[in-house]
Amino acid sequence: MTIIEILSLVLLGTGAFFFLAGSIGLMRMPDRFTRLHALTKADNVGLGLIVLGLMPLAPDVRDALKLGLIWILVAVAGATGAHLIAKRAVRDDGEDSH
Repeated sequence: MTIIEILSLVLLGTGAFFFLAGSIGLMRMPDRFTRLHALTKADNVGLGLIVLGLMPLAPDVRDALKLGLIWILVAVAGATGAHLIAKRAVRDDGEDSH
């Protein structure tokens, strides 16, 4: 195993740990705002670490750049979704009456 493969493995494992921590935070936090914060932050860091772990293993620079673009798009989408959920919860109690 080369140093690059070991570094990639460490980054992938750390990213998986952050995903697990975010999932546990989603279940364990007391209210919707702290759950939302725990999930979005941990998922963004987890995805970032996984992308950084996969980039050195990409066959060429174009594939590595695609991974970076995916990371950026998911981060923007996650932040936008979290903002919309929080805005709805502040305006209203967030629970549907149906």
